[in-house]
Amino acid sequence: MKEYELTVLIHPDLEVDIETPLNKIRGIITSAGGEVVSEDNWGKKKLAYRIKKEDFAVYVYFDIKLPADAPLKISKTFNITDELLRYLLVKVDEKNRKILEEAKLKAASPDKSDAQEEE
Repeated sequence: MKEYELTVLIHPDLEVDIETPLNKIRGIITSAGGEVVSEDNWGKKKLAYRIKKEDFAVYVYFDIKLPADAPLKISKTFNITDELLRYLLVKVDEKNRKILEEAKLKAASPDKSDAQEEE
């Protein structure tokens, strides 16, 4: 199975009971043979432009693993799902992910040469 990143924009009126559309999304992923690795609710945010007559949406990000034929199945289902305003499903680039992780580690740990220069 390959790793993917999925970002969905959920209709703002569903913010009160957000678990219902999230369960539907999780169900679509698992029924296509995938699994949800992690999930991050970014909350309700203003859109850059109107989508389906809405100015706001609830952003939710997923890290998922999918078999080869699942992205097409998921895309077809998401296209007819009323709860979603938009979605973005992209394959994870392993090289870029490693570079980002190394950069985060480098930023988190102070470099010894920097400390010597300050003295």
